[in-house]
Amino acid sequence: MGNRLTQIATRTGDAGTTGLGDNSRVSKNSLRVHAMGDVDELNSHIGVLLCEDMPADVRSLLVEIQHQLFNLGGELSIPGFELLKAEAVIVLDEALERFNAELPRLEEFILPAGSRAASLAHVCRTVARRAERAVVALGNEEALKEAPRQYLNRLSDLMFVLARVLNRMNGGDDVYWKSERMKNA
Repeated sequence: MGNRLTQIATRTGDAGTTGLGDNSRVSKNSLRVHAMGDVDELNSHIGVLLCEDMPADVRSLLVEIQHQLFNLGGELSIPGFELLKAEAVIVLDEALERFNAELPRLEEFILPAGSRAASLAHVCRTVARRAERAVVALGNEEALKEAPRQYLNRLSDLMFVLARVLNRMNGGDDVYWKSERMKNA
């Protein structure tokens, strides 16, 4: 993996390019850089979410997810390299099954609202979807492993489920959409 940063302001990006982990340079507007940026933004939003009160098992899962997202960013920064393993997707599948089993069945759409922690989880969900779209776009142009796309897809689903879990902390609930069509039916 490329050199570790020892200096932050290098000025090498002033011309609109950035260095990848394999020491190649690409436009800061490339599909790869967009995907890396969206994954980095997602990881930052999860960091903000971790500032909130939450169950210990949710917290430890989110910390593990941050590490995996860093792996994903590293993988994206080095074309052809693999850091995010298929096992990371399995961890999300297991977490989805475990947390979803504790929730009541959805009867109506929910709004991205409720507690602050749940609302932040919904922001993470939407950023995960954007990161997934960026990875799909990159994968349409360059060869990528399946795990990055699958991981982001599962992660967005998990963030939806975790938002519901976080809304139920301290006796809360989801905020349900009040559909005019459904109200008049």
